[in-house]
Formats: sequence, structure tokens, C-alpha cells
Amino acid sequence: MIHSSNPSVGRRGLIAGAAGLLAAAPVPVFAQAVAPPAGGGQSAVIDVNRARSEPIPIAIPDLGGADGSSAQLGQQIGGVISADLARSGLFRLIDRTAFIEAGSPSAAAPNFQNWKPTGAQALVTGSVQILGGGQVRVEFRLWDILPGTQIQGTAYTTAQSNWRRIAHIMADVIYERLLGEKGYFDTRIVYISATGPRDRRTKRLAIMDQDSENNRLLTDGSWLVLTPRFHPTKDEIAFMSYANNRPRVYLFDLGSGRQTVLGDFAGMTFAPRFAPDGSSLVMAVSDGGGSDIVSVELGSRTPRRLTQSGSIDVSPCYSPDGSQIAFASDRGGDQQIYVMGAGGGGAKRISFGNGHYATPVWSPRGDLIAFTRYAGDTANFAIGVMHPDGSGERILSEGWLVEGPTFAPNGRVLMFYRETRSQDARGRGFSSRLVSVDITGFNERPAETPTDASDPAWSPLGT
Repeated sequence: MIHSSNPSVGRRGLIAGAAGLLAAAPVPVFAQAVAPPAGGGQSAVIDVNRARSEPIPIAIPDLGGADGSSAQLGQQIGGVISADLARSGLFRLIDRTAFIEAGSPSAAAPNFQNWKPTGAQALVTGSVQILGGGQVRVEFRLWDILPGTQIQGTAYTTAQSNWRRIAHIMADVIYERLLGEKGYFDTRIVYISATGPRDRRTKRLAIMDQDSENNRLLTDGSWLVLTPRFHPTKDEIAFMSYANNRPRVYLFDLGSGRQTVLGDFAGMTFAPRFAPDGSSLVMAVSDGGGSDIVSVELGSRTPRRLTQSGSIDVSPCYSPDGSQIAFASDRGGDQQIYVMGAGGGGAKRISFGNGHYATPVWSPRGDLIAFTRYAGDTANFAIGVMHPDGSGERILSEGWLVEGPTFAPNGRVLMFYRETRSQDARGRGFSSRLVSVDITGFNERPAETPTDASDPAWSPLGT
């Protein structure tokens, strides 16, 4: 998150404008294209499947600077870019001891003969200039070493305090130009931070950048909170709160910190998800011994009941085009995943594997639905994906308790949480941590948080 001493200043409120190659993106900077040297050109991208087995070798020297402060900031920016790309598992950072020369901050092309012996296929060069008034200009170029061509050249001017986000944006550009897919580094994770003994946990809303930096708490722990979800276009989160001992869905404004309850229902409301266009929200509403799926138009707060099965219908999630909703239901005797039209009706079961299925989440690409599965014969949980028609089911990760998948905005990576079993009745040895994994089951790795964590939700790109 872009740091501000004023917590009421929202991330989107810092957007100053954009031009050049990134004009379509909500970038909080002035961006402009940097022309390639004469003879520059474009390079073919690397297939992601190949990059999983053969990560792209890339050299990222420190970005240069004309003075000590600028050079130090250039070193920090280069470090964030390197960490982002390495964490994806699709890039191999060339050891700096192999560098024959430092990266050139000038507009001239580097000496490619000095970089070929390192084994690098791609090279990043650039410069940082700290300007007056708290502004900074960051220029970078991406090179294809073998043919000696420039792939990308962009300069950014923004507040110096935005430097980490600029680094993430640059990493996204590199990722996209070399892999042909959108990146996911300029994003945030909202989750539940948990502290205290296992039988008396204090749970708070928390938010951080996808690389675990700029972590901050959003609520004070007075009431239990669960299942936060990002709005697709606003600095807003939907979540469930037990405030005043009435479990209901609330909206949290990230700019002002204001919390408002959504609707006035007789029963408990829970498991919210925004529609792709942000105009409505869908959630579960308890009704006697069961629960129904209800949509709420956010402008008028008008509710519409979508299911009335007399069963427990929960965890609704829209398809990316807003035409369908996946949800979990026990209407067939045990909990499985169903898909229905966004207006309700025509529900069709899609899960038929061994076990009970929960927490369906549609990929932003529309090609997969992630889920949690509990297999009674093994007493283990699993995170998996299947196609929207139920075909192609595969398990990505298993454990004593793994749950709550959420997709990165490019659909390439999932995050979920993993609990460890307590060693004794007092709960010692128990932990709950966030974990990310590629949609193929490749590159599983923990996400660092200062406390136990659960219920992650990934933001859209650039929010």
C-alpha cells in the first residue's frame, strides 16, 4: 500500500494521472514511454509452462542515481523488483557476482557482450532522480540480451513515498512483457489477523501489500470478524462482523475507516462477495435451519432472494462476467458445489469427487473454480481447482486444515490459509498461516504476516 501519514487518504485518491505506455492502468504517477535506441525492437515472450520448468534468467542491477540518496533509492527499487519476480517462481535472478559491469542508467544500449556470459536472457537497467518537492523520477528499460534489443522503456514521476509501488508496477510490466500475462505485484491482501490462545482468539481485519509489506490493522478486535472481500473498483471491503453480538455483513471504507451494516435481515448474514461490476453484493442469509443466497443492490440496498431450497446454501461467488454464481449447498444430502444463473434458478451440481466441497471461488479468467475439499476417509482438507462444468478437478495442496482460496487478479496464483494441529489441549503448537501456490500446484510458499492469519482475499490489480 502507498504509505501516507493520513490514514484517510485512500490509495485511489493518490492517483495523479498517467500517460504513455501505461495510460490505461490506474497508476499513481505520471508515466511516459522511453524511446528505444536506434535499431531497437521487440522480443517474443516465453511460454509460462516452459518458465515453470526453466525459469527465465534475468539480471537486475541496482538502478543508478547521480547522488547518494538517488542511488540508495535505486538499490531499494531494484531489490523489490527482484524479490517480486523471484517469488513468482518463473524467473531466475542472476547472481550479482557474475556481473561484469553495472547496469547503465543512460539511454544508450548496454554492452550486451558483457552480459551474455552471465547466462541472462533479459536485463533491466534504469536510473532514479530525486526531484524537488518530494518528487522522484524513475526510468527503466527492459532488454533482450541475445538479439540486443529493447523490449520496454518507461519513465515514472511520482511522490517519493510511492517508491515501493513503482517497483511493483515495474515488476508487473517485466512479467507481462516476458510472459505474455498480466502481473499481480501491484496488489494488496486483506485477511484476518489472529492473536491470543486458540480458545480465545482476538481477530482483526488486516491489510498488506502482496509482498507482506505495509501491514496494518483495520479493526480493534472488539468483535470477531471473518471473510473480508475487496470491492472491484472502490477502496472498500465487505466482511462479516459479530458487532453487538449480531453476526452481519458490513462494508468497510478504507479511506475513512467507516463501517456500515448491509441491510436489515432477521437472520444472520455472512460470506459476502461483490459482483464483478461492483453494483451489487451476494451473500448468505440464515433462514430457520438453513440459509439462502441473497443479492443486494448497493445503491438502493434492495435485496433479492436467489435460492429457496430449504437447505444450507452458502459461499456464493460470481463468474467474472457476472452471468453465473457458484455456491456450496447440502441440498443433495452433503455439501457440494453448484452453479446457477446470476438471477437464481437452474442450479447444477458440478463437484463429484471424494468428499465434501466448500468455498468456491471463480478465477478472474473464468476458466477455473477453486474450492476447499474435505475427504472423510483421510480426515484431511485440500485446496483444488476444477473447470466450471466440474471437469478437470485437480488438488493443489493438502493438509490437516487448508481452506479459503482466493485468486490473484491474473488468475495465475492462489492464496489460502493453512492451520497446524495443536500439540496439546492448551493449543500449544497451533498456527494459522497464509500460503500461495501456482494454479498448477507449483511454487507453494508461505506469506509472511506478523500474527497468525486466515481468510485471505486478493485485491484487483492496481488497487
